[in-house]
Amino acid sequence: MTEIFNSTVLETIESPSLLTVVENVFHTQHQLNVVEKLWASWYAYMQNDTLATGLLFFLAHELFYFGRCLPWYVIDKIPYFRRWKIQPTYIPSDKEQWECMKSVLKSHFLVEVFPIWTFHPLCKSLGISVSVPFPPFTTMLKEWALFFVLEDMWHYWAHRLFHYGPFYRYVHKQHHKYAAPFGLTAEYAHPAEVISLGAGTVCFPILYAYIYRDLHLFTLTCWIILRLMQAVDSHSGYDFPWSLHNFVPFWAGAEHHDLHHHYFIGNYASSFRFWDYVLDTEAGPEAKAEREARRKAKAETAAKKHL
Repeated sequence: MTEIFNSTVLETIESPSLLTVVENVFHTQHQLNVVEKLWASWYAYMQNDTLATGLLFFLAHELFYFGRCLPWYVIDKIPYFRRWKIQPTYIPSDKEQWECMKSVLKSHFLVEVFPIWTFHPLCKSLGISVSVPFPPFTTMLKEWALFFVLEDMWHYWAHRLFHYGPFYRYVHKQHHKYAAPFGLTAEYAHPAEVISLGAGTVCFPILYAYIYRDLHLFTLTCWIILRLMQAVDSHSGYDFPWSLHNFVPFWAGAEHHDLHHHYFIGNYASSFRFWDYVLDTEAGPEAKAEREARRKAKAETAAKKHL
């Protein structure tokens, strides 16, 4: 029997039916909010924390990844939205969508499924909590912000490395098969890339839990979902007036990442723009023109000093 809930919750387990467990938890645990009750019901029903966490992670990953890809697939079918398509001359065919989907599913089942199913023992060793109630929302918000910043740093340098010689030729080239990306291409990548770039999503929360011994699995689950949705959206190929980067200037988004796929270099960061800005690796003709203008001005200044 799971050991994460108090005796009151455990007493609700009177039937193997998930619906019955949910009804009992909702009837007895009035101090919890709706999401906490559903979370408690899931772990109480499963009665096996390792299985419950593994299945939760796997289903959440599949549901939110493909669920977020679906609207972009539909949008690609509607000519009205072409006005916001970043590369409007290219619309992925159903055959390309299907081939990409098969490759992503293969990666999910052969590469990602093993660490997902073995994650709960690691959670226990790191003190990652699965109990209810959840931490305050402000706490989770601060942790999500931290994870976004750290993952973006990792992604920038790892991604930039993948554009070097053999790393690009034998690994990262697969992801660049599509010069005009679409939602499903977010995780269309070589297994080595899936593991190495994915490490930035998982390893920093693990390190955080190791140092502070104060992280909740719900916070981690939401973080992974947010990162998944960000990755899919940045590969969508669309830049709308209501896209986030139009309101948050340092946010990257599809407009930023689409340039990377189009020119095959620059714009290496995942979520934010500041790494590419500070290190002068912004992609596109405008960024190139600005770099050339700066170099020209610098050369002219140096020449004047020698006169």
